[in-house]
Amino acid sequence: MIQSQLMDEWRDHLENGRRRSKHTVRAYLAAAKRLLATSNLTSWSAIAKYDAGKLRTHLAERRGEGLGNASAARELSALKAFISFAKAQAGHSDTSPPRMRGPRMKKGLPRPMTPDEAAGLAEEVASDGEGWIGKRDRAVLMLLYGAGLRIAEALSLTGADFPLGETLNVTGKGGKQRVVPLIPVIREAVADYVDESPWSLGPDDPLFRGVKGGTLSQGMVQKAVARARSALGLPSTATPHALRHSFATHLLGAGADLRSLQELLGHASLGSTQIYTKVDAATLLDTYRAAHPRADRTGKKD
Repeated sequence: MIQSQLMDEWRDHLENGRRRSKHTVRAYLAAAKRLLATSNLTSWSAIAKYDAGKLRTHLAERRGEGLGNASAARELSALKAFISFAKAQAGHSDTSPPRMRGPRMKKGLPRPMTPDEAAGLAEEVASDGEGWIGKRDRAVLMLLYGAGLRIAEALSLTGADFPLGETLNVTGKGGKQRVVPLIPVIREAVADYVDESPWSLGPDDPLFRGVKGGTLSQGMVQKAVARARSALGLPSTATPHALRHSFATHLLGAGADLRSLQELLGHASLGSTQIYTKVDAATLLDTYRAAHPRADRTGKKD
């Protein structure tokens, strides 16, 4: 079997079998291609024999090319999945990947915005864009902050989802579906945009459109947010995804339980949601330090 055939089967597995995002598919394919280019493997049975020692050598060479910890960890995850798939294709009963730990990663906490900053960002993009474009960008940001959608989820909505009701069915990572509630201000923002949009909206048409009528790209939203945060003097951490973090942090601070928050965010595991307990504690400490007249830098009184 030639390597291009292997890659076609790997791509099909990622896209249709695992329903991975296009970004994950691209990264996993690239990692597999690099492995095949340096090892000359031409069959699933040969790839299935790729053990931890060989994998460690391959990653060491990649690290020698300047690969950082985060990138090395992603590459390892991709290659483990690739080798596991190869074992399944080769008919192995044990399809577990080589046992190898990746580099230790220090997880940073998400940086949420305050409610005023989040609302101000949405209003600034509305005033910065011309006519329907500003209303479009505001509507997208309202979905991120008001409903906790990922930007890709918001941009995947179609005319079939409009008009928005009190709840919205969202398809997230891995094809996992969830139902999120929509407060009136979100529904009104989207309706206001649709009313001003120059494009007709059929059931199969993208809800959010670019200036030429195609699906609005994430890059255009990110550029609009970058201009808005510069105008408002917000830090570089004020990104579209930070609005989703802010949604989660503010709900948790208002008393939402972790299980409910997990469902609203579409997290596969509760562990992904638990990080927001640390965010909320960090936010509380920052508020204390800024507000208490006798708070020192450690958060303790003199």
